Amino acid sequence: MSADTRVLPTSKDAKDMLSGLVGKPVAVAPGAPVTPTERSPVSVAVYVDPQLNVNALCVMDLALSAWTAGALAMLPPGGVQDAVEEDGELSSMLTEALYEVVNVVSALFNVPGAPHSKLHKLFAPGDDIDGDIAGMLAAFNRLDLQVEVPGYGKGNLSLVIP
Repeated sequence: MSADTRVLPTSKDAKDMLSGLVGKPVAVAPGAPVTPTERSPVSVAVYVDPQLNVNALCVMDLALSAWTAGALAMLPPGGVQDAVEEDGELSSMLTEALYEVVNVVSALFNVPGAPHSKLHKLFAPGDDIDGDIAGMLAAFNRLDLQVEVPGYGKGNLSLVIP
């Protein structure tokens, strides 16, 4: 592999990472691509290489953003569900926990032979996503999964290498 080879994680890698992170065995299955719309806010984690070039994205729908953050912070599922179904956005506490989730997810892209990836920015659900980042969300080199966090619910995740 050359030094600039970027590798898409496998669904097993994502399952193992998220299970370890939330302390519960998550279930994963093939899913639809996560794309932001006015009615479907998403979170977008932007990862960069040492030269600050974007080299990976992690996109989660509002539900999975909340479920993973809530599970990591060990928050009661009912309150997290309210954030999704009633508020349509994450509280500051959930956003902070989500930042930790996507920071750890960067390890999925740090494999031998690939440039080091680190979290550069998190666009929380409802934030305006930079135009250049929004354009990268449609890249074809991607892994799209449906993830179920036990006790919380199902949501969708897309890992993208632009």
